[in-house]
Amino acid sequence: MADPIEITGLVKTYREPVLDHLDLAVAGGVFALLGPNGAGKTTLVSILTTLVQPDAGSVRIHGVDVLRDPAAARALVSATGQETTLDDLLTGRENLVMLGRLLGLGSRARERAAELLEQVDLVSAADRQVSTYSGGMRRRLDLAASFIAPAPVLFLDEPTTGLDPTSRRRVWNDVRTLAGSGTTVFLTTQTLDEAEALADRIAVLRNGRIVADGTAAELTALVGGQRLDLVDPEGRTVRSIETDGSAASIEHVLATLDPVERDLQVVLHSPTLDDAFIALTHDPEEIAA
Repeated sequence: MADPIEITGLVKTYREPVLDHLDLAVAGGVFALLGPNGAGKTTLVSILTTLVQPDAGSVRIHGVDVLRDPAAARALVSATGQETTLDDLLTGRENLVMLGRLLGLGSRARERAAELLEQVDLVSAADRQVSTYSGGMRRRLDLAASFIAPAPVLFLDEPTTGLDPTSRRRVWNDVRTLAGSGTTVFLTTQTLDEAEALADRIAVLRNGRIVADGTAAELTALVGGQRLDLVDPEGRTVRSIETDGSAASIEHVLATLDPVERDLQVVLHSPTLDDAFIALTHDPEEIAA
């Protein structure tokens, strides 16, 4: 059976290459695409959702060729971009009912709106104009709008940008619920804890190409194992020593310290997704600086 998303040799050039013969397959669940600003994340999502034409390559959504049959592909996806698409003059409920009717739900549009308002915890604000909503409330309503007519694939382009921690976690819960129902969620983000919390699989995009692809644990393993940092009273790392994290290894390291180092604080450091992201998206000279 084909993967929900299959990308082969994708190329998009504006003044210079944005996507450079990109290959990627997304098997399902929650997939997170990481990358620095300008890496090509939004361009890729725009191509996958039929908003932008690539210069070369192929894209399939559940076997449908996105370039040859964009109408059929659009029926398989829903999306939430970085900018809200809500009507400020309507209430939250009216926005969802209107969209439901446009999508062919007919008399069920009002019922579906009520279900979604409860799901994203906006029942108490349902009949207020959207112009009165906070940023977090607007983002959650945006997500509800993308859930109106359940689609096999949902694209979320940096969905929690600008949200406070409480609103972010509510959005995370909504994404988990949706993925649990069988929807493939394709998430772009620069928030590493978001990718680690939500994604079954993570890919890192740099200069238009995928430079790493795997679970969060697999990506962190790329930057090495644990180390002991020797830290002075001002909090500066004086020396770092590789270790496997075992008691025997740590005991051996401590036994080999110079007398002057024995007064330093010892900190055991495990690699994180942040470490992997920095290593994969920056040149060594940039990291050193």
